[in-house]
Amino acid sequence: MTASVEDVPFITTPDHVTVAMLELAGVGARDHVIDLGSGDGRIVITAAKRFGASGLGVEIVPDLVAQSRENARRAGVAARTRFEVQDLFATDLAPASVVTMYLLPEVNLALRPRLLALKPGTRIVSHDWDLGDWAPDRTLTVAVPEKTIGREKLSRLHLWTVPAAVQGLWCGPGGATLQLQQRYQVLSALLTQGGLSRSYSGRLHGTAMELLGEAGARWQATVDGNTLRGGDATATLPWRRAGAAACG
Repeated sequence: MTASVEDVPFITTPDHVTVAMLELAGVGARDHVIDLGSGDGRIVITAAKRFGASGLGVEIVPDLVAQSRENARRAGVAARTRFEVQDLFATDLAPASVVTMYLLPEVNLALRPRLLALKPGTRIVSHDWDLGDWAPDRTLTVAVPEKTIGREKLSRLHLWTVPAAVQGLWCGPGGATLQLQQRYQVLSALLTQGGLSRSYSGRLHGTAMELLGEAGARWQATVDGNTLRGGDATATLPWRRAGAAACG
């Protein structure tokens, strides 16, 4: 079945859950929050009023968009917020540093490829529903005594940070190579240097990569497009993505 935004019901997010979602994402004044299925606008308005962010709310119900604009005006944040009648699948997500959503599971999964394609470091917070086998970096449970759906009187808030794409072979100084296998933010690696090979496992947090090996060995780098900068004491020069060619 094809996911449709028209099938997503409007369910009000309690104020304390709204704040918890924004705190979980670490929203600040430099952030631009895009709320998918923004309802009465409270997430975007709270992001602007309490955290100093700017934001866009996307909603397909015109009356809710009109209500959101009026709510933003009354809250004194109309200049930093925008609300549009728009299909969330037609929304340009690239300007977001934070994406928030309270959608249905099948809609989340349909959105997942677009979310993974966002700039590394973009944070995503989903209320209740996950993103399938893309495991969240963190899950927070919040008590919601007044919750009217489901049997549990609580909400689960899930946070992801979009990882950089690093799958493949990387070429280092002195003929060193780093072969990376990536599944979302989880990594396995084989570092070959000076005729010796070492296996690592690790994670990505946006563009920050950390690999851990035996006996406490650690290899850290920052992903900058097709370059890895940093590394351990014996590999401080930039590493380059091999692309179609082998290292040599």
